Amino acid sequence: MPKLKLLPLLAFSLCLAISLIRAADEPASDTSESLLKRLNWIKGPARADLKSLAEIQVPEGFVFTGAKETRQLLEAMGNPTSGSELGFLAPTSLAWFVVFEFSDVGYVKDDDKDKLNAEKLLKSIKAGTEQANQFREKMGAAPLHITGWEIPPHYNEQTHNLEWAIRAESEGHPVINYNTRLLGRKGVMEVNLVIDPEKLNTAMPAYQTVLKDYSYKAGERYAEYHQGDKLAKYGLAALITGGAAAVAVKTGLFASLIVLFKKGWKLVVLAVAAVVAWFKRLITGGRKTRETPQ
Repeated sequence: MPKLKLLPLLAFSLCLAISLIRAADEPASDTSESLLKRLNWIKGPARADLKSLAEIQVPEGFVFTGAKETRQLLEAMGNPTSGSELGFLAPTSLAWFVVFEFSDVGYVKDDDKDKLNAEKLLKSIKAGTEQANQFREKMGAAPLHITGWEIPPHYNEQTHNLEWAIRAESEGHPVINYNTRLLGRKGVMEVNLVIDPEKLNTAMPAYQTVLKDYSYKAGERYAEYHQGDKLAKYGLAALITGGAAAVAVKTGLFASLIVLFKKGWKLVVLAVAAVVAWFKRLITGGRKTRETPQ
């Protein structure tokens, strides 16, 4: 199951900032701001498609871009892509962002919904993360250590949404890995929230609104399962432990970016401010955007 290498918001902003810092010596087409301008943005309020699978409502003050553009953004940040990325959503403040990625593993049965033992799951995740630290060491990244649940696993039988959030630390810095899995007929929409841990509580109302306004299209909904459809080879518990293991291996960029941020934070803050200002200009009408019809 392909996984996005999750980057904290700091990493996202920093990568864009570093590009902007270097912009003076590079052609304009190579700068992060130039990349942002070239992408097709939908500004809220509007409806946006996640290809033919689902749709979301883009709130006012937010921007969205589709599958191809999402991969371009992630690759510009030095983040390998899997081809399963479908969308990127963020407020213009860049306080947080969401990446939508679809895993076509088949219909995931929720038979184990009443057997999600948070204590056992956390123990498994901790063990897997410590093993993954061996790979992080080879990558030159600092170890990542799980400290507990921020939000224990919870499954909503009505919406077929699975959510959990894990607290961790790397080199003394707090990390939150917040995950939502939206079950569909043919697979799972993986919604990865990337945020500074200190801003999580503030962002949750807006994030929950985004999830509430998400919907699978006709024929793709969980309730529309037909006998003979492809079945996933695992259940809800494996979505949690498998997702956490992948994140533990793939967040190696976090620690190195934290160190770089410490060394040049004043310059970086100025450059990040330029990126945020560009997003705000996008919202206030500085550039026309492509909007999907209501």
